[in-house]
Amino acid sequence: MMRRGVSVWLVLLWLLTAVVSQFVMLDITHMDLDKILQGPDINNWFGYDDLGRSVLNRLLDGTWTSCIVAITVISISLVTGTLIGTASAYAGGFIDLVVVRIIDIFLAFPGILLAIALAGIMGAGVENVIIALSIVGWVGFARLARAQTLSVKHREHIVAARSLGTGHLKIIVRHIIPMLTTPLLIEATFGIASVIIAEAGLSFLGLGVQAPDASWGSMIRDGTRYMLVAPHLVLIPGAALMIVILSINLLGDRLRDHLDIRSQLRKQGE
Repeated sequence: MMRRGVSVWLVLLWLLTAVVSQFVMLDITHMDLDKILQGPDINNWFGYDDLGRSVLNRLLDGTWTSCIVAITVISISLVTGTLIGTASAYAGGFIDLVVVRIIDIFLAFPGILLAIALAGIMGAGVENVIIALSIVGWVGFARLARAQTLSVKHREHIVAARSLGTGHLKIIVRHIIPMLTTPLLIEATFGIASVIIAEAGLSFLGLGVQAPDASWGSMIRDGTRYMLVAPHLVLIPGAALMIVILSINLLGDRLRDHLDIRSQLRKQGE
């Protein structure tokens, strides 16, 4: 099992690679017809694809795609879901009932299938993938924020602030949302891994990143046609996807253990 400390460095390497790949002049469309389907060698550790393009260059470019989609989707979903869930639980009554029913409707459909349907309606492209995944992703944050708000909105300092005439928006922003930071941060960490998988899945189906841009999902899709003669076209992006997802999930576990007060007290007791 991968050590959790290693997972932190791998996630940082993923982020650094994504940023650096945008400043390095990667030629992901250059075709060398003499090297079509050539496997890894000393000159190119990751080999070439069916058009003679460098798999390494396309893998690095796909790193940026997965990173920007994941961060953008999680940011939009986190802000939207937190505001909706917190405001719903704080207001209560009919507003809360309507929001809960909307959340139930979204949860009635498998998230990835709903994202596929939305991406299919809007068309392929990174922007539409971000929109589709954001429409699906806010629900989990809203449900978590609502549940946490219901458990804290009757605490003494919030009741006192309300009694002193503090505005509802100020109470939500200054008193309630800061208390939800820990569970929402942990949820966001695991959400990043889910978004990366979803983006790769949509690109694999042809609903995500379009050529000539690179995505790990589209690289795997293109490589499936040559599994017997050039397995590196599937194994390399597949391994990159697996390592990043595993690292982010382990990072989420480590973050959860670190921020869990009960877990810390248990360790001190031992």
